[in-house]
Amino acid sequence: MRVNLIVFSLATLILCNTSCKDATKLTKDVKTEKTLFPSKEISLDNETKIDALIAEMTLEEKAGMLHGSSKFATEGVERLGIPKMNMTDGPLGIREEISKDSWAPAGWDNDFATYYPAAGSVAATWNPELSYKFGNSVGQEARARDKDVLLSPAINIIRTPLGGRTYEYFTEDPFLNKKLAVPFIVGIQDNDVMACVKHFAVNNQETNRDFVDVNTDERTLREIYLPAFKASVQEANAYSVMGAYNKFRGDFLCENDYMQNKILRDEWGFKGIVISDWSAVHSTVKTLVNGLDIEMGTRKPANEFFLADKLIAAVKDGEISEEEIDKHIRRILRVLFQVKAIDGTDRTEGSLATEEHYKDAYDIAEESIVLLKNEKNLLPLQLEGINSIAVIGNNATKKNALGGYGAGVKTKREVTPLDGLKNRLPENIKINYAEGYLERYSKNDNDQKIEVTLNTPTTITELDPEKLKEALEAAKKSDLAIIFAGSNRDYETEASDRKDLSLPFGQEELIQKVLAVNPNTIVVMIGGAPFDLNTIKEKSSSLIWSWFNGSEGGNALADVILGKVNPSGKLPWTMPKRIEDSPAHATNSFPGDESVTYEEGIMVGYRWFDTKNIEPLYPFGFGLSYTDFMFSNISTNKESYSEDEDIQIHFTIKNIGDRDGKEVAQVYVSHPGSSIEKAAKELKGFKKVFIKSGATQNAIISIPVKELAYYQVSTKKWVVEKGTYILKIGNSSRNILGEVSIKIN
Repeated sequence: MRVNLIVFSLATLILCNTSCKDATKLTKDVKTEKTLFPSKEISLDNETKIDALIAEMTLEEKAGMLHGSSKFATEGVERLGIPKMNMTDGPLGIREEISKDSWAPAGWDNDFATYYPAAGSVAATWNPELSYKFGNSVGQEARARDKDVLLSPAINIIRTPLGGRTYEYFTEDPFLNKKLAVPFIVGIQDNDVMACVKHFAVNNQETNRDFVDVNTDERTLREIYLPAFKASVQEANAYSVMGAYNKFRGDFLCENDYMQNKILRDEWGFKGIVISDWSAVHSTVKTLVNGLDIEMGTRKPANEFFLADKLIAAVKDGEISEEEIDKHIRRILRVLFQVKAIDGTDRTEGSLATEEHYKDAYDIAEESIVLLKNEKNLLPLQLEGINSIAVIGNNATKKNALGGYGAGVKTKREVTPLDGLKNRLPENIKINYAEGYLERYSKNDNDQKIEVTLNTPTTITELDPEKLKEALEAAKKSDLAIIFAGSNRDYETEASDRKDLSLPFGQEELIQKVLAVNPNTIVVMIGGAPFDLNTIKEKSSSLIWSWFNGSEGGNALADVILGKVNPSGKLPWTMPKRIEDSPAHATNSFPGDESVTYEEGIMVGYRWFDTKNIEPLYPFGFGLSYTDFMFSNISTNKESYSEDEDIQIHFTIKNIGDRDGKEVAQVYVSHPGSSIEKAAKELKGFKKVFIKSGATQNAIISIPVKELAYYQVSTKKWVVEKGTYILKIGNSSRNILGEVSIKIN
């Protein structure tokens, strides 16, 4: 079946690492899509050796392998050649070495690492190849620091825009989530390092995270919150998973039989190890029997961990068998063999903070930046006739490698936005910098910046009069202004959720006053999660969204502003006009108290907005470009399909602008005749394509029919309904440029 797509000219093209040269190459890519990131299964070739090792171990030695002996390591058995298992945080890069028994830095001078863009940046690239590049690069750094386990990636669904760890997660969409998680994990594990996929599962808020009991219906669990974890196990062959803090249906997740045994191991066939989040264990026998393998981080001496002396006593008292202990030791030994920590003569050595790794960070950053508005075509900057530029805002100089409550990176290189502009602008252009707003917090009437605690930091919103005056004077005397606003990793942080969508530190007032004195002002937001940008969107002509974007973030941002790089980022989440429009808040089911029920069900993110016809400020998948594109000629290779086939969607994109660029073609599927509740549309395919100015690309996106299935609770099976489906292609969830109908037999 063939239907012409709506011809659409827009400043919206997202680029791709992989150029599609012709239809033959595209067809080949479709056939090999599932093997683009081949993973290695956990080997069972060492079972005889493992049997021998277990037979030689004492009960005390076994217990030592089941709990932390320091902040980031478990005990080994030196006399048997079993090493310690060394772990490290890694969402933004390899964490600096810390002390054995505290979170204080160890004071090493050789643990500087590459600061990589946050996961939100990776998701905004919509580029699985860059996700692999990140994983592979950070995996090399983990090996260079002699680590066996990298506590990354974090793949929880973004349920609320207020989430304190939104910057650390990928997306609100389960399909995009799994398509980015799998290559990331494979990239890490290609370096003989275990990826530890976290936080398993339904861990979607920081508020009350230590004890909140999450309740969601089974279909929602399966369709929204588990797909990326399932793909991590079955496609990426993840070697380890981290158990979350919260409860699920009454049981803590680190002792949850349904999640850890029945789903993770029995259904999905997981052969790796489950490691607790730090201080997330609450029992001894129940924890082990229900699937956890290693307890980490309990705030007591190591021998007082639940899986230490208490476990030894439980075995001696007959509460748990030593055979049960051996089952967990076997799993640990398997993964240690897998990453060549035992008998690993050819184990990857890795490399740390190299120019190649800084380039990896740059590549991710440049493709992540999202152009939200460019009404007067101020961007890219045309420097002819420009003698001075005002650079305004604390975020122009703020560094985010370290900060907040959680893992950061000690790095020798973090290029700030101001640094990036200085690096890229000609020397004859004067930069007039003004801080504009102060990053200030209040606590006990003290205006000093506070140490971030479990409570959301309260910001001081009044502008400092002197700082405001300096900013306005800089804007008035400059040919144009660039304001760097948004968030930082002290305000957006693990262990707390934001109170609302307001910009902190009085930034909105500052931006409006600068726009009033210099209309030629570009607003750049830096952050990991949505803010209320209603007024700024209305009053500014040029708006960019950037992220906590790594060691080379400032250079990448400057290259986009100046046009060396054509922006190609797309939002991985929906930016609402009001917090009340977002599903968890519209249903009054965030944050709960001791328990929370996900009342919105499967209608998470854009599914809610599109199904309820609620207009977002910026939709999921949105992002502009410096060039224009035209879509046409959508077709499928067949009119009807059976459940075991793949749907091939053919279409054409032409770059009708004067700049080379990249676009993300997004395929959403609707099933208006369904007998059950479904979202108005669901993302089921995407492709990032590079197209030269004036050129045309023929592209193919392949979607297995099984991707159209819903989870049928009564039969506990995935079911593809028969009937007519509509495939919608566009460049955001709200900008559909054409569609075609197919039938499933």
